[in-house]
Amino acid sequence: MSVTRAEIQRIAALAELHVDDATAERLEAELSRILDYVAQLQELPEGGDGDGDTRAVRLRRDEVAPDRLEAPPADFAPALKQGLFLVPRLGELDRGEDESP
Repeated sequence: MSVTRAEIQRIAALAELHVDDATAERLEAELSRILDYVAQLQELPEGGDGDGDTRAVRLRRDEVAPDRLEAPPADFAPALKQGLFLVPRLGELDRGEDESP
């Protein structure tokens, strides 16, 4: 499957981007290679059907896990209460430290 220069220019126009001829030529080649690769992947057997074909692609299990922070929030948060960030009320930052409420 290949992408034409006209398709590149149409996509660029829809995205309101200016793509010069040199960039369009490079994008045409790159996108065509990507689409050819995707077409090859679609031809591969999904595996797990027990037919003994060892060429099937084995994908890792998709597991959802929380992101790990480099440091816990308590290390960088100015104030925490029961695991939540405490922030000043609106307007408190506008008042000077010397003024009383």
